[in-house]
Amino acid sequence: MADGTVPAAAGDMHVAIIMDGNGRWAQRRGRPRLFGHQAGARRVRDIVEACPDLGVRYLTIFAFSTENWKRTQTEVSGLMSLFRRYIRNEAARLLRKGVRVRFIGDRVRLDPKLVEMMDELEAMTSGNDTVHLTIALNYGGRDEVARATQRLAREVAAGRLAPDAVDAETLAGFLDTHVLPDPDLVIRTSGEARISNFLLWQSAYAEYDFVDTLWPDFTPEDFARCLSRFSKRDRRFGAVAG
Repeated sequence: MADGTVPAAAGDMHVAIIMDGNGRWAQRRGRPRLFGHQAGARRVRDIVEACPDLGVRYLTIFAFSTENWKRTQTEVSGLMSLFRRYIRNEAARLLRKGVRVRFIGDRVRLDPKLVEMMDELEAMTSGNDTVHLTIALNYGGRDEVARATQRLAREVAAGRLAPDAVDAETLAGFLDTHVLPDPDLVIRTSGEARISNFLLWQSAYAEYDFVDTLWPDFTPEDFARCLSRFSKRDRRFGAVAG
């Protein structure tokens, strides 16, 4: 799993989603961008709860990137408030629905109160196994690899790891996602066809589906259609079809 060459077992599918289009969704309605982010947060619940019936055990969502700090202070502050509110409002439901929550990304820049809430939600849901929801918060693929490399280098410098023993699997073990299978499918909403620094290492063999629907309008039915298209693809993981 760690090197991206092993497909998920039946029922263990991992889908990652770049939830794009909240701002445009709001602007088309003459509302501020944060209104769209609020609608997008509500949509997360629908998609998470659809996962068991669709055979998706692992769901990773891109909530806030390392580049999103470049947005206006009003939008960034509003998003951070929304993350706190999401954790506070959804924690009990996530626990009840059997959802295990993990966060990936660099927590150093985040507000300590938010980090405390993240830690508490992870601990609260650690015994759940129906759906594994991973939320990428202050996350960037390049930043993740750089942080993993720093941790690996410290192990080498301390003599706990031989340089010649370092390979792709070793590095993968230092990534934020080291306990997760690599994604089978990456979906991006809103019509944009780029990966925006999301799960760069892990998605080496993932399939991609770029859909026009804006994230707040992305329904479980849309999700099911993405999965149906994915099921028809021929995944060879670098091999030649027999």
